Amino acid sequence: MEAPRRIVIENCSIATVDAEDTEYASGHLVVNGSRIEAVGAGRAPKGLENVVRRVDASGHLLTPGLVNTHHHFYQWLTRGLATDHHLFDWLVALYPIWARIDEEMVYAAAQGSLAMMARGGVTTAMDHHYIYPKGSGDLSGAVVRAARETGLRFTLARGSMDRGASDGGLPPDFAVETLQGALAATEATIKEHHDASFGALTQVAVAPCSPFSVSTELLRESAELARSKGVRLHTHGSETVEEERFCHELFGMGPTDYFESTGWLGEDVWMAHCVHMNDSDIAAFARTGTGVAHCPSSNARLAAGIARVPDLLAAGVPVGLGVDGTASNESGELHTELRNAVLINRLGAHREAALTVRQALRLGTYGGAQVLGRAREIGSLEPGKLADLVLWKLDTLAHASIADPVTALVLGAAAPVTLALVGGEPVVENGRLVHVDEDAIACSTRTEARRLARITAQGPSS
Repeated sequence: MEAPRRIVIENCSIATVDAEDTEYASGHLVVNGSRIEAVGAGRAPKGLENVVRRVDASGHLLTPGLVNTHHHFYQWLTRGLATDHHLFDWLVALYPIWARIDEEMVYAAAQGSLAMMARGGVTTAMDHHYIYPKGSGDLSGAVVRAARETGLRFTLARGSMDRGASDGGLPPDFAVETLQGALAATEATIKEHHDASFGALTQVAVAPCSPFSVSTELLRESAELARSKGVRLHTHGSETVEEERFCHELFGMGPTDYFESTGWLGEDVWMAHCVHMNDSDIAAFARTGTGVAHCPSSNARLAAGIARVPDLLAAGVPVGLGVDGTASNESGELHTELRNAVLINRLGAHREAALTVRQALRLGTYGGAQVLGRAREIGSLEPGKLADLVLWKLDTLAHASIADPVTALVLGAAAPVTLALVGGEPVVENGRLVHVDEDAIACSTRTEARRLARITAQGPSS
């Protein structure tokens, strides 16, 4: 049997985000292989064997790695467009561009999205990809390949759309799949990429896009497919007042009741946004254990509104944080969401009592792990859990005068990442990505964004 390989990190502040929110002003953490072996106050125990690395983390805060619960990687190529639109107008403006993506574009966009998140402390990412133009290549494979190369833990939410403009939906007809085509491709993606084992690097969820781009039949049959395969379900829900109106006009009920009628509430489901929810909607989510991906920056960018996060949490609804697509959150990293979750929710009904900085950190770590169904593995610093963790540098000009390290991380400027581990393996060292060249990625994303713009300007091919 191979001897354990240990990494020792000590002399840092630690926010474990465990059930008791245990913190250490100066503590240590020991990694043994891919898992956390010990965490506690003071220096690490003497006499540990097979220590391959010892990190003096003075001036740092150690936290669980951030967990992103909602994203659209391909949108990296269309950042900065339609900046003054609400959701429906924004979608109408961008769908004709997005419908011209191909495998090379999607791969470059995924690299850019993943690199930005990793640099900012994300150790578990997800991508809700729902546009699959005919003849565009293996888009799901391109995204999975980019995630593996970056070294992040990853959930691919294989999306789909079958309600085009001619059926009353928002996307153009050439941007959607058929009902059976979408189901077959989703099932094939699960078979090829989903790993159900503890510590899996890649998992797959079933993820029809939204009520206004998906038929009732696709929603219902997607839920049946996911449960037959033992994978999770994801979609957009209750994002805007326009969506609420759309659902009442088309289905005679609001989004939450519609989702429940199609089998889309449950402990294996999480939905993005959930901005416009009444007390009955929140109670339904709490009763069924349905999770929420809160995306404060995107909600503000698209003027969607302020999600009732304090009420969701008080009701016991699992809530994580999401970057959302970088065409509606151009920064593309999750630290912004820690800060904005606090600030934006304090503009709502609860004001200064809405969220604390520690609640925000929990949303971005353990809450995200709950939403993705991986709370046994990640989301807190506890013995036996996977060594997915981030060491934030807080002794520079940007943070040194803030006494509380969690406040410094959440409300201060974006903190440099000195070290990020995924399963005990470094993915970031001293602010630079370990496995991929971010300068080369910047070049390729610029090239592919310009190519997409040229193709779009040429119009539909004959």
